[in-house]
Amino acid sequence: MTLALERPLFLEGEPGVGKTEVAKVIAAAVGRPLIRLQCYEGIDRQTALYEWDFPRQMLHIRLAEAARFQGDERGSASGEAWKAQLEQELFSRRFLLRRPLLAAVDPGGPAPILLIDEVDRSDEEFEAFLLELLGEFQVTIPEIGTLRAVEKPVVILTSNRTREVHDALKRRCLYHWIDYPDFAKELEILLLKVPEIPRALGVRVCRFVQRLRREPLYKKPGIAETIHWAQALHALGARTLEPSVVEETLGCLVKYRDDLEILTAEREDRPYLADILREVEAMPR
Repeated sequence: MTLALERPLFLEGEPGVGKTEVAKVIAAAVGRPLIRLQCYEGIDRQTALYEWDFPRQMLHIRLAEAARFQGDERGSASGEAWKAQLEQELFSRRFLLRRPLLAAVDPGGPAPILLIDEVDRSDEEFEAFLLELLGEFQVTIPEIGTLRAVEKPVVILTSNRTREVHDALKRRCLYHWIDYPDFAKELEILLLKVPEIPRALGVRVCRFVQRLRREPLYKKPGIAETIHWAQALHALGARTLEPSVVEETLGCLVKYRDDLEILTAEREDRPYLADILREVEAMPR
């Protein structure tokens, strides 16, 4: 629908559920290049659009001065004409460093997939700029002029809900919420991403992670953590979820001290993690 309507797709969900992966899969499926803009606190429009290649400009000035001193054809021009010509050369496309947003608007090839990742990490000023860009798909560079997209890029925005994104931006997009996958889907993804692990171990891994998400954790493990944990278990040569191995690799799944304390605390004189493992082992395969 995003491709047919030429409207941005806004993906929202908890960290690690696969929002960024969706953009990668779409790019691979339609055969277009993927351009990714990683948002962060303090990002500004200039950083996201373009910069001038200052070192190359300085080198060009030195070469031009040397040519003028030696009196070659270009260097023989009058002083004002020489300066005007040099300035025109310095602020041309040759010295333009194209950042993700400019590369998406003026790709010089097929329209790309533009991934604006974790837009909720940027501030409201940058969000307002994105709103303008997504409406016009054009960029004005004072030294060059206005560049317009011949074909609109496919735009995908993601948000982890660290803050609410303004309604005006959401209204321009098709909205989709990505939740944690169910057991069958998570197992399918895991076996696709980590095909070297035995299926029986993959089943136990997904059962354990699914059970873990029911705990009152500050940060529940996403599918990315499931994949990392399975890779760690395979690297250690694990075939089953032994309590010692699980505790040793628990850092692949939980990333906060409070969450570790919840899972490793003792309840009724026995480790709580052991109770979860027994529950997982008792589940039907």
